[in-house]
Amino acid sequence: MTLQSVLSAEDKTELNRLVNEHNNKINQERVPRQNLGKDDFLKILITQLSYQDPTAPMEDKEFIAQMAQFSSLEQMTSMAADFAKLTAMITGTEASSALGKSVELLEGEELVQGTVKAVTRGETPQVLVNGVFYAWDQVKKVFEE
Repeated sequence: MTLQSVLSAEDKTELNRLVNEHNNKINQERVPRQNLGKDDFLKILITQLSYQDPTAPMEDKEFIAQMAQFSSLEQMTSMAADFAKLTAMITGTEASSALGKSVELLEGEELVQGTVKAVTRGETPQVLVNGVFYAWDQVKKVFEE
């Protein structure tokens, strides 16, 4: 006995719509990463060690080389974080040094000039010019008054 199932054109259209809707939802939830972090490196190393052949274990040289790579990765990650902190500190200092000075900045296409009356701290410092706070990266020129 054979069973044949035939979908009507409307059912096929509805099925395709549901499949596309589901695929779009899945693709929106997925966020691909372009680089591996130290956690990924450790997972790979542990998986390698877990599944190695007991009759032919990983050579000491290979293991030491992988541990050295992990150590280098961790140091580079730490350095990148330190550089980000240093950049934020330098930017904040630079913005603070403009306090009381005249500046020229861009607000969209418009050129704004005025005196810096206040400065906020943080990763993205802001300057108070003409009663409005602007991001420090909008400032194009700083003048002595």
